[in-house]
Amino acid sequence: MSEDPSGPLIVRGHVKWFDPGKGFGFVVAEGGGPDILLHANVLRSFGQSTVADGSAITVQAARTERGMQATTVLGIEPPDVPPGSGLSDLADMDPSLLSQQPLEPARVKWFDKGKGFGFANVWGSDEDVFLHIEVLRKSGFADLAPGEAIGLRVVDGKRGRLAIDILAWDTAGRALP
Repeated sequence: MSEDPSGPLIVRGHVKWFDPGKGFGFVVAEGGGPDILLHANVLRSFGQSTVADGSAITVQAARTERGMQATTVLGIEPPDVPPGSGLSDLADMDPSLLSQQPLEPARVKWFDKGKGFGFANVWGSDEDVFLHIEVLRKSGFADLAPGEAIGLRVVDGKRGRLAIDILAWDTAGRALP
């Protein structure tokens, strides 16, 4: 935590856990200290409705009667995904080609966290795009809501179109040409 008496408290740490159903979670500061409450409204102001456990996060925080609370999210970096986890469809693909795929605006059709997958539709197309939980985690999300606007990088997998990167719409909107 860095504290400047004339400015806000800036905290870098990681997401301990976040439950979109409850509407909150907690951040653990790199330098230790009390857990910091991260409310869903603060996260939504950043442009995301969820965040993956273990994601690196930088927030502005305030001391309140009930403890430390995040007031603004300044940045989120998805957690490291261990090698070998993920999708077999991507194993044979060149990572540099994957990162060059264009962003496509999409809307979540449905996502079932318990099953570990769901589908989205790219705007202007009726074809489903498969969303896998490991891609979701790698992209920094814990869950997606039906109807949620997102940006996708998509490839043709062995069984159809497959998302390889998912961005919050606010972030994707800034990255689209």
